[in-house]
Amino acid sequence: MYKLETLANKTKILLAPQKATDAVTILALVKVGSRHEAAPVNGISHFIEHLLFKGTTSRPTSLDISKELDGVGADFNAFTGKDHTGYYVKVSHDKLALALNIVSDMLFNSLFDQQEIAKERGVIIEEINMYDDNPLISIGNLFEEVIFKGSSLGNDIAGPKKNIREISRRQITDYFWNHYRSDNILVGVGGNFDLASARRLIKKYFSAPGGNVKKSRFKKFAAAQTKLRIKVKYKATEQVQVALGFPAYRAGDPRNYGLTLLSVILGGNMSSRLFIEIREKLGLAYHIRSGIITYEDTGALEVFAGLDKAKVALALKTIRRELESFAQGQITDDELRRAKEFVKGKLTLSLEDSAAHIQWLAEQQLLQGRIETLAVKLKKIDQVSVKQIKKVALEVIKKNKYNVAVIGPYRSASSFLNIFK
Repeated sequence: MYKLETLANKTKILLAPQKATDAVTILALVKVGSRHEAAPVNGISHFIEHLLFKGTTSRPTSLDISKELDGVGADFNAFTGKDHTGYYVKVSHDKLALALNIVSDMLFNSLFDQQEIAKERGVIIEEINMYDDNPLISIGNLFEEVIFKGSSLGNDIAGPKKNIREISRRQITDYFWNHYRSDNILVGVGGNFDLASARRLIKKYFSAPGGNVKKSRFKKFAAAQTKLRIKVKYKATEQVQVALGFPAYRAGDPRNYGLTLLSVILGGNMSSRLFIEIREKLGLAYHIRSGIITYEDTGALEVFAGLDKAKVALALKTIRRELESFAQGQITDDELRRAKEFVKGKLTLSLEDSAAHIQWLAEQQLLQGRIETLAVKLKKIDQVSVKQIKKVALEVIKKNKYNVAVIGPYRSASSFLNIFK
């Protein structure tokens, strides 16, 4: 169960008690991410996420923040996505007040010290280098650049190194106050806590007046693709990283239940079609998986694989065959039954942790404007039929809407064109 309320300053609060734990998690979500950024400041949302740990008016240095949290054994961090940024602290339930105090202090009283900004430029550039050096990580960025071509959804969350070197303090603070407004923040508390105490503390620490600057709006993504897209990034690797997929449905679209089950049957686990065919039978890959991603206005079905470079063509032809078999209606009742049990089991287990549970609820509310409980989702999973999956497959898996990203020892996409035509 959960309770959703709104403070006088329009900050939303989400309270999700879980008594079967001694921990409590505070999660503050801000509805801003890389898709809100203009090209010259791409990377600024992620930059700000880093800077909020670098000192506040009452805790002037990053060490002051970390020592206080480390002193109670807290688990704390932050993350930046395409459409939102999050800050969380997980502590023993008796440290709720401290955690709320520190998170609010970071959100409302950060210093954005010029020297800290200068130092953090180097840290972020090294983070970008780390991602660039790891094709297993960077293939996802390349794939979203391809499938969301022409949209800010294709932006790299970390941004280009040039931007990180040149973004000014004034740009950072203007962007911060433009988006870190009270009406753009959701504060979630999950785990073992007293509702009345949590409400009182949240009102104490998060009732700052809202800003008066109009926040920017992103342009919604419109899938206008009519032909195959392939992008190749040269890297002298022994293993070829490949991502391929199709535009799909936005977050909250009921068809995602069918698409999720399709993805599980395709490559969601070690008994899936792609795992058995590509890895177990043919020995063409070490890892292969499929999944879906969703945003407010769009989504995608995607397949990722690390392939033997001598057998890439065979592997990709096999992946294509398995994908298109869904559009031809080749799905069995037994496959669907097993996929449902897998999804329900994984979802149920994942929500036992207070941090995972509050993030799951809060992101639904922030990005969809509504929440479906675990019981509702399990029921809807059970209701999906083979016929519905076939319909979803016909809508999504289209030969003229393949998007393919490749990182490996290739200078051009020519060797891949015939595989997907």
